[in-house]
Amino acid sequence: MKYTLLIVEDDPDTSEMLRVYFEAQGYQVMQAGTGQEALDKCQSKLPDLILLDVRLPDFDGFEVGKRLQEDLRTSRLPVIFVTERRERDYRIAGLKLGAIDYITKPFDIQELRLRVRNALRRAGSQNNPVTGLPGEKLTINRLELIMERTGWAIVSIIIEGLSIFNEIYGFVARDDVLRAVALILTSAVDESGTIDDFVGHPSEDRFIIITHISKVQNLKHHMEDRLNQAMVYFYPIHDREAGYVMRGGLGGQKETVPFMRLSTEIVQQKDTKISRIEDLLSTLNLPD
Repeated sequence: MKYTLLIVEDDPDTSEMLRVYFEAQGYQVMQAGTGQEALDKCQSKLPDLILLDVRLPDFDGFEVGKRLQEDLRTSRLPVIFVTERRERDYRIAGLKLGAIDYITKPFDIQELRLRVRNALRRAGSQNNPVTGLPGEKLTINRLELIMERTGWAIVSIIIEGLSIFNEIYGFVARDDVLRAVALILTSAVDESGTIDDFVGHPSEDRFIIITHISKVQNLKHHMEDRLNQAMVYFYPIHDREAGYVMRGGLGGQKETVPFMRLSTEIVQQKDTKISRIEDLLSTLNLPD
């Protein structure tokens, strides 16, 4: 596998040196010289890791990190901050934004290479780092296996509104939601499923349960009852009492935001003519 690095560095010489070095190590390299260019490139092609300089001409690397965290699509990107500042407060600021490492200039290029390699290994874990459930690759592997069997059923669960919740309350609160949902789903499977059932977390706002046709309806109702009861309690008491969230203000237009809700769908063998894994993944909106 060829990893893609995004190097965010305003000094052209340093940026070019890093590009040449990491390409020689077998990486694909994208480059950005400003914070906005880095954010734009993350939207056009998601890198596997970002080397992010703190000092940038438009806004600093900490602001880039903050905006990455606020976007559900980029919030899990591993970031290594690179800076000339050695003060403890700078390191803490970077780690609070979810950075997985922090290196100061001038750096040893061999040390940086090892840090990048280790960061990619940690990020490449096949379990979701927040919930501990099997991630995208393991979920797809399990789906491939069931295509050879009969009697299978799948419950696809999407948390609608998770990205807005993350925007308003932050990634720490979002991670609490994901961990709670994972716990509820696994408990529901333990109580209403079979010993061979599977719970996966293939993408940020999506979970997958693989079970047997005979169990799927009861499992779906059991899981929905518990999750629907729990959703409201992720919000502060004043929002729960109002029944909605107010977003905006301070000169901007205010708008009401509904609470998160579940969207569930059942896909089962008897109701579909799906015979290829590609068709199943397309039905579930998962990458093939």
